[in-house]
This record gives sequence, C-alpha cells and structure tokens, in this order.
Amino acid sequence: MSSTFRIYAALMGILILGCVQKEKTKSISEIKKYEPNIVANRYNVAFLIMNGTYNTEFTAPYDIFQHTQYRGQIKAMNVFTVANTVQPITTFEGLRILPDYDYTKDELPQIDILVVPSAEHHLDSDLEDTTMINFIKMIDKKALFITSHCDGAFVLAKAGILDNVNSTTFPSDIETYRAKFPNLKVKDSVLFVHDGKYITSAGGAKSFEAALYLCELLYGKELAKSIAKGLVIDWDLNKVPHLIVP
Repeated sequence: MSSTFRIYAALMGILILGCVQKEKTKSISEIKKYEPNIVANRYNVAFLIMNGTYNTEFTAPYDIFQHTQYRGQIKAMNVFTVANTVQPITTFEGLRILPDYDYTKDELPQIDILVVPSAEHHLDSDLEDTTMINFIKMIDKKALFITSHCDGAFVLAKAGILDNVNSTTFPSDIETYRAKFPNLKVKDSVLFVHDGKYITSAGGAKSFEAALYLCELLYGKELAKSIAKGLVIDWDLNKVPHLIVP
C-alpha cells in the first residue's frame, strides 16, 4: 500500500469520525428538546426520579398507569418523569433514564398525581435537598393524589405532608421511619396505606398493588382487573393487606 494511499485513508477516517461525532451531538441535542405528548382531559401523572432511584418502585406504577391509555371510555393517564436535570439519571441498578422535565427550570404540566419512587439516599442526603422538598410541597397544594413507594415516604414525611395522616414504608425501615419522624402515625404489617390523598406503599414488587388500588379507586374494580390481567397479575384487593382510612 503506497504512503499516499495511507494518508488518504487516514484523512477519510478522520472525516467520517467527525461526521459521526457531529451526528451524535445533534441527536443528544434533539433528545433534550423532547417533551412527552400530554393529551388533554387526562390525569397528569409525574414520576419524581433521581440518581439512585430503584427500578421496581419506578417501573411498577409506571406500567400500571401507562396501561390506562389502552382502555376506552375512561379518563386515562399521561405519564412522564421529572428530575432536577434533563441529563440522563442512573438508577440504583444501573438503568439510565432521560427525564422528561427538569422541575427546577421547565414549565411543567399541571400535576394531578405525583409518584415518588424510592431512591438510594432517601434516608439521608436526599432529605437535605431543599429544592426537591420544596417542589413536593408545591405540588401537594394542587395534586389530587401523592403516592410513595418504599422509602419514598421519607421525603414526603420530610416535606411535612404526612404529619396528619397514616402512612407506611419499606418493612425493614419502619423503625428508622418512626425514629426520624416520631410524630407520624406509622402503620406496619400492611402493603399500602391510603389516608386522604396520600397513598404510601411498602414498595418492591408490591408497588404494583398500590398502583392497581389507585386505578380501582378511580376507574372501578373491573377495569383494575383488566389492567392487571394485561400484566399477568392476579388482582384482588381483598387479598392485599392494606389500610384505607375513611
């Protein structure tokens, strides 16, 4: 191979690499401008995510609520994510997610239902995140429901919105929950608690149950069973240990 051809090949490689890098940059820029399709006359459901969010407490209720869009004659749910960035966040298990909205900068849709999945630092440093805590307080003023899964209850408690209601959290963190918030009415031996507009759950795979309960509350038993069947879940509220405060 001649030296001239080698130089030509090297230059072409640099040119191609530059084009690829430029295309990557363009694609990332386009992703940042993406906004979910917010359909009118639906419930707007926001999922508060951050680095260290646990997959199941996020994906379980997301799956349930997103599936309302495939059922006719109901007020379905728009589902979207909010974070303190639009850059990728990394869950505890390593899944990378692009948030739909940055709640510190973006204009958000009216949030009817706020879902707070558990995250790695909800027992410590996240409780000192005043921007996030104040965001929860703000949403609480107008939201129809605020829900948490597993240790998501800790940040709701820190925001002060659970002071006058019954709540629960991840079973092995119940005593820590009581110690950090001694004035709360904490329930154990249940998978979820519904008191007022607040639904707190034990989390894990049981996050499905708490989400299905909210669907049953909004849409009725048969539709909740239909959504559960679509996800191969045997749903019967009577078989789920729970507390509903009138």
